[in-house]
Amino acid sequence: MSLFNKHKAVETNASLLLALSFVVVTVGGVVEIAPLFYLDNTIEKVEGMRPYTPLELKGRDIYVREGCYVCHSQMIRPLRDEVERYGHYSLAVESSYDHPFQWGSKRTGPDLARVGSRYSDEWHVDHLTDPRSVVPVSIMPTYGFLSDVKITELDIEALLKTHRMVGVPYTDEMIENAAADLFVQADPDADYDGLQERYSESAQVRNFDGQDGVTEMDALVAYLQMLGTLVDFSTFTPVANR
Repeated sequence: MSLFNKHKAVETNASLLLALSFVVVTVGGVVEIAPLFYLDNTIEKVEGMRPYTPLELKGRDIYVREGCYVCHSQMIRPLRDEVERYGHYSLAVESSYDHPFQWGSKRTGPDLARVGSRYSDEWHVDHLTDPRSVVPVSIMPTYGFLSDVKITELDIEALLKTHRMVGVPYTDEMIENAAADLFVQADPDADYDGLQERYSESAQVRNFDGQDGVTEMDALVAYLQMLGTLVDFSTFTPVANR
């Protein structure tokens, strides 16, 4: 009865309830946040992760600009049904170069965290141009106009510099060669050795949309084809199991 009376006193006194709630939230916040200041890194390092190439970064900006994140998530939860459908659950490090991250909060369409290399470039171009031609029940808008918009290099160096300001490890060499790398990645006949030295051989080089010149379609397809391909999950071992 004594305990009940004390509890009743808290419930019937708004000021006391507010003060005690503040104390509980403060203690909980300290317990959760304080350890982060003593950890060298809260995101485990995984072999294969790298910053986006200029073309991929441009494609990511187009992905955000066109609102693709509204209907597609990029976060696979460690649940059996999700892993079986989409692939290995998402790792924190896979979003370390995303500003902002593309986890999403709704799936009108499927998750895209592992869409890279799952379909051909031609499939992606057809899907973006006329979604119903490959997925009859799709309600996705058409994005065929991306094939008509040529990309210029005017802002690409500034874009890389901006991302470096928020922690993406772009080097001076990457920034200096940003414009050249953007066009080289979409031209398999060009000398792309420098591009792959800077970003590793995981930087896929080819004419993504099959047209002359570099278009926004090239950039978006390059971005989609990279998603989920940087980490080799056949050899990846979680920290807890090492």
